[in-house]
Amino acid sequence: MHLSDEDKREIGQHFVFGFHGYEVSDDAKELINKYHVGNIILMKRNVQSVKQVHALVQSLQQCARDAGHMHPLMIGIDQENGLVSAFSSTAKHQAGTQFPGAMAIAATGDPEYARSCSAASAREMKAVGINWSYSPVGDVNSDPRNPVIGVRSFGDDPTEVARFAKAVGDGLTQSGVAPSAKHFPGHGDTNIDSHLGLPIINKSRAELDETELKPFKELTNAGVASIMTGHMVIQALTGDNKTPASLSRAVTTTLLREELHFEGVVVTDCLEMNAVKERQGGVPRGAVEALAAGADVAMICHTMEFHRKAMEATYEAVQKGELHMDELRKSGERITALKRKFAGTWDDVLGNPFDEKAMNALQATNKKLSEEAYAKSIALVSGSLPVFSSGKIVVMTPVVESLNAAVDDAEGVQRTGKGHVRNTAAPYYMSFAESVRRRAADVEHLVYAADFDCGRRDFGEGLIFVTRNADRSAWQLDVLESVRMQASGVSIVVLASCAPYELFSGRVLGVQACVASFEYTSEALEAAASVIFNEVTPVGESPVSV
Repeated sequence: MHLSDEDKREIGQHFVFGFHGYEVSDDAKELINKYHVGNIILMKRNVQSVKQVHALVQSLQQCARDAGHMHPLMIGIDQENGLVSAFSSTAKHQAGTQFPGAMAIAATGDPEYARSCSAASAREMKAVGINWSYSPVGDVNSDPRNPVIGVRSFGDDPTEVARFAKAVGDGLTQSGVAPSAKHFPGHGDTNIDSHLGLPIINKSRAELDETELKPFKELTNAGVASIMTGHMVIQALTGDNKTPASLSRAVTTTLLREELHFEGVVVTDCLEMNAVKERQGGVPRGAVEALAAGADVAMICHTMEFHRKAMEATYEAVQKGELHMDELRKSGERITALKRKFAGTWDDVLGNPFDEKAMNALQATNKKLSEEAYAKSIALVSGSLPVFSSGKIVVMTPVVESLNAAVDDAEGVQRTGKGHVRNTAAPYYMSFAESVRRRAADVEHLVYAADFDCGRRDFGEGLIFVTRNADRSAWQLDVLESVRMQASGVSIVVLASCAPYELFSGRVLGVQACVASFEYTSEALEAAASVIFNEVTPVGESPVSV
């Protein structure tokens, strides 16, 4: 079968691709011009400032219009808030406002914060032309050892996860940004990261209905605009122990379309993750299998070679009759409907000058909302907070030991040329030490590793011992025990700066107070400092238990 220009234009609508740089690269131009790619994902590597992102999106849209695209591009981004916030400011770049992530927002107990923070974040995104946010996370974090979801989840109660995820979806939609609930049918009950391997979830269909599927049923009933499928094996659904859900027709079509009656757009998670990349045929074959399974849009975020090969593999699959143009066109109608609602017309997306004054005003308002939400999220899990007087305060923070591929270091900047994690204080913990210094005159910041030597150290009047997922990195609790023996009579506050599971361990008994911030963004750690120094009463509640 010969593919016409019209066929190739249709096929291009079924992909979302990423590229590198702060300006439209030659690769991006080729994708839009030659391959007619209808959707672009922006990563942290594309975000320098709100003004720059606005200019970048304008250029992308102009490129698409000049290439004869019928509708504007969907411009997507991973903006879950919290630790996965591709649009938010960093230590180097001033961009979008940082809002609390899922577990921190759930700790407030109030879904209205989830809605209002998401709506506020979406207003900033919409102002620069971003119209698709890969959020909310609908995963129920029922396995405390989960290395990739963790605090990106609203908790371990499926009803609460559904309530908060729906609020996020509502907030994004209200501000004109399409939400994308993820990672269907549920990535919460696994201790394998799909960036690195293929997670297998051994649950019966009845168990899935009770837990994993509950939030997604709620979201489909609420009419969420899009759903992202994940790369995990659930044998009860896929019928084998090799096929990721994202590539399974039983999951995408039978379950999501036919049983749950989902009528929106289905987009896959990035097919460059090892769970797909390491399969036979790799990423290009994964794209064909995803579309054959019933996905509307296949996502490939990083590598131009994979972009080209996926397009060529799709052309070939259509020519061989493995994929059918009539099915792709029917699927394309859903993509067009999404574009009409959230991207609008060419007049809507082009020729809008950046309004710096309006953005500054919006961000000033949003900063207040963010601070309020963070203040409500900090939880005093056990004990009572000491009152520090004017003596020395020691802050101990863990060395950055291993990195979550979805959260920490997608671009590799915290790694050496050989791929090892740099042995330095993480910038967010340096920021926390500064937060403490604003409240105490004499502060010592120590970075501890597994071989930390307590020696004859002076731990001062008070010690703030920061952990990061110490339930999995038990060496942190070994150091805490050594420190406690050496620092007898010193008031010790343990601050869990990510998931709070270690605070439910008997190994923290005997410290004066255990505090959870549910994420280690500078904003969350500043809020934690204000609680530890008794400026703000802790009202957060942990959304997970043991």
